[in-house]
Formats: sequence, structure tokens, C-alpha cells
Amino acid sequence: MKLLKLLLVCSLFLAGILVNAQEKEANKNHSCLKCHGHTTFKYMNEDFGMEIKESMCANRMIDTLAYAQSNHGMFKCTDCHSPEYETFPHPGQLRMELMYACNDCHGGDPEYAKFHFEAIEEAFYESMHYNRSPDAFTCWSCHNPHTYKTQARVGENIIETVRYDNNICLSCHADVSKYELLTERENINILQSHDWLPNQELHFKSVRCIECHTQLSDSLLVSHVVMPRDSAIRECTSCHSANSHLMASLYRYKSLESRKGGGFLNAVILNDSYVIGANRNQYLNILSVVIFGLVLIGIFTHALIRILKRK
Repeated sequence: MKLLKLLLVCSLFLAGILVNAQEKEANKNHSCLKCHGHTTFKYMNEDFGMEIKESMCANRMIDTLAYAQSNHGMFKCTDCHSPEYETFPHPGQLRMELMYACNDCHGGDPEYAKFHFEAIEEAFYESMHYNRSPDAFTCWSCHNPHTYKTQARVGENIIETVRYDNNICLSCHADVSKYELLTERENINILQSHDWLPNQELHFKSVRCIECHTQLSDSLLVSHVVMPRDSAIRECTSCHSANSHLMASLYRYKSLESRKGGGFLNAVILNDSYVIGANRNQYLNILSVVIFGLVLIGIFTHALIRILKRK
């Protein structure tokens, strides 16, 4: 009986430890997000003995749901930010701290080798974005560390991938205030600069900006060499052909997965969208020629039989 009581006490103790650990995990960022996860925050002004309520600066606000669903959602704030932020008011000098770059964490790590972070960094340094604003442009200019999540490798819906990736580009090119942080140039009007594009709205919904504005890469799923405006693709046949540019970019991952399953080379495009030319398949081409030949033979045979019957 005593042994059973002892086991029960031990099990309850261990259960308590587990619950506490889970609660701590769930609330690991509570002290930060109770302010940065809301539009307003409160603090006690010790000098006047009163509670003050103020608006949270928009670019310091964190979407808690998006953060939880992001690639970095399992981390504590202080994994990337100084532990000194745990005190309030925050020390002023912390505003000067530099953000980590991707390779500060991911570089040289075998676990992330398949993502080719080193090659991405090299490509980034060749990008027009970096070369025009080397001091201002970083990984985080496009990939918000609090919301970014891998889309191209896991997204089942191509249209969702297009929308997600294009919103990364539009977060600057459709936001004057953010655009002006990076350059002194006048903001580009996206609609006017693409007025040559036929059926503009459908193109914007169906393909990503990077399909036409980056170099193709053999090793990277998503190219990070953004080209100057004059080098952007403008030829329709680059996408609307049997050797579609899209098969090496937008549809690349799903195409590789499709090939592993023994499907058609263009099975992904055949299933997900209609792209003139790219939807052609060599097996269907051969089959259509064979059927056409059989029809001609049938017509010729029928005509020959009628001629012989008349004689």
C-alpha cells in the first residue's frame, strides 16, 4: 500500500513537472508579446505613481498567430534578441543592435544543407537589390523573421504560393514608406511598368514576380539573383513553350516530385493550370499522330473498297 502511494506521488510530481514545462513553453514569449503582440501597451510610471497606456509603434508589433505558424515560431525572442530586452524600460543602446543574417544560424549546419544557404548568400550579393543598397538591404528586407515560412516546398496550391511570394515583393514595391527606407529613387508604379503585359491581372495571379525578374538557378529552388529592370524576361515563349521557363522555377519542386512518382514531365502544369505550349506532352503528340495516321488509312481503305466494288 505504501509502495502504491509512493508511486502515485511520484507520478503526480512528474506530471506537475511536465505541465509546468508545457506552460513555460507556451508562455516563453509572454513577457514580450503582452506588449508587442497588441496595438497598445501599459507600463507603470514610477515617478508619478500612475499607469500609462500608449500606442505600440506599427513596425514593432508582432502578429502572434503568424509568428506561431512561421519557421521561427518555436524560438524564444531572446534567442535572436538580447536578453537585456527582458527588462523594461529597454536600454536605449539595444536599438543599435544588428540583426542576425540567415547564415549566422544556418550556415555550415548539415541539417539545413538541402536549402543551400551558402549559395543563397552568394546569389544575394549578386542581386540588384544588394548592389544598389548594400548597407540597407538584408535578408530581412524580404523575409520578415517573425512571419516567414517556407512556401514553395510545402505549398500544395500553386496559386497560394504565387500570392505569398508576390506579397513579399509588394511589401516594398506597393508600400511607399518601406520603399523609401531602402532607396532615394521614386517608387515604381507596378501597373504602369507592366502595361505591356497582355491580360495583366491574370498574369499577376498566376505567376510570381521572380519568374521574370531573377536568373534561373540549377542549384536553388528559388533564385535570389534579382536582375535589373532591363534584363527582365519579356518574351512570351519563355513560358508559353514546351520547355517552359516555369518548369525550372515556379513548378520546379512539384515537377521534381512528379518525376519521382513516374508521372509525365509536365504533369504538374497539366494538373494545376493551363499554359499554352507548356501543356504539350510528347507521348500525347505521338498518340495524336498515330490516330491521325489510322484515320487516313481508314479513309484510304474505304475509298479503295468502294472503287473495287464499282468495277
